[in-house]
Amino acid sequence: MKIYKGLALTFLMMLIANVTTFACEACNQNQPKIFRGITHGGGPESNWDYVVVTGMVAITIYTLYATIRCFVKPKEDKYNQIKNTILNPQ
Repeated sequence: MKIYKGLALTFLMMLIANVTTFACEACNQNQPKIFRGITHGGGPESNWDYVVVTGMVAITIYTLYATIRCFVKPKEDKYNQIKNTILNPQ
């Protein structure tokens, strides 16, 4: 039961932090149209900034996909694999 209370508190704190991080009026004027209202600070300085961010997003999405794929369908089917020795101690 303590775990659920901790998770609920963590979720609530993350929600509160997310709501308070919207951009102020001064930052809205400095941002390009696509980023207005969601981020603070100066906007992208060149088109290369968009390329770098797009590349990072692509790498992150692929990493998430590969991680989930390895958890769902691991290819370690032999009995002497290290994962099986940990999960099935004898």
